[in-house]
Amino acid sequence: MGKQKTPLSRQLADIDLKLLRIFKTVVDCGGFSAAETELNIATSTISNHMSDLEGRLDMRLCNRGRGGFSVTEHGKVVYQATEELLGALEQFRSRVNAAHDTLLGDLHIAFAEQTLLTEGNALVKVIALFGEEAPGVRLHLASLTADDIPQAVASGQTQMGISLCAHPPANLRCDPLFEERMALYCGRAHALFGCEENAANLQHLNQCEFVESPIMRSDQQVNPVIDRWNRQASALQQEARLALLLSGRYVGYLPQQIAALPMWRDQLYQLFAERFSYSNTYQLITRRQSQNNPIVERFRTLLLQSSRAPEAAARG
Repeated sequence: MGKQKTPLSRQLADIDLKLLRIFKTVVDCGGFSAAETELNIATSTISNHMSDLEGRLDMRLCNRGRGGFSVTEHGKVVYQATEELLGALEQFRSRVNAAHDTLLGDLHIAFAEQTLLTEGNALVKVIALFGEEAPGVRLHLASLTADDIPQAVASGQTQMGISLCAHPPANLRCDPLFEERMALYCGRAHALFGCEENAANLQHLNQCEFVESPIMRSDQQVNPVIDRWNRQASALQQEARLALLLSGRYVGYLPQQIAALPMWRDQLYQLFAERFSYSNTYQLITRRQSQNNPIVERFRTLLLQSSRAPEAAARG
């Protein structure tokens, strides 16, 4: 019998790490096309990189074609080994950074869409402060829907998140940062625009078409009557809800800081402010194991110290 080939008989090179990171992203995204945006490279280039990696390892890592994308058994082994390898590299970097005063590396932060305008959100201020303290750290920011961020932090896709997190998994830390006030609005062309808060208009409201937000939890229901409203539309993103409200056909919730923008404040009208308004508490979300990462911990400390939420200031 011939001598069995050992695909990794040499030291790992930078190109190997690059290809393994691309492979991990493809698996995390569920396919080449889905990974195109995340990697910011064309699907054809991703395919070439995967072929290169499979050639280097002498293994078929994934199936692609008419049957869809799937990871082979060899691919599952390589994926797990890649997670362990990248985790070990991050741990090595963290330990070396801890031994010196200089912070070097990358910091990935995801924040909920449309929250930069919220009063008390100190993210922009802290980015400037952190840049002065740690110029050797590369920042990577992404804006996601509020519902996606806790899972992105928990899975390691991002290191920090600023979002809602009512029931965090055990591996996450959540620190309150700021409050966002939500209110019920209609557009200028709606029959209730400019209405008085009286019983007749309240009865009219109960008959209106309501834009439901899938992330609005039962513990946020400020009034049980909302459960009986005529839910004729659904919009997860705030901009999508805004479009529906501006049409003049629906009523629905928006953050007050968005409705107060000069371009919209004359086009939207707040309905029954005391009865139907509520607040969201946005939190800084990190993994508990990130306590060993000095980059994450320094940015977290600065953000909590700069936050206007009293509880956050106390914890900082």
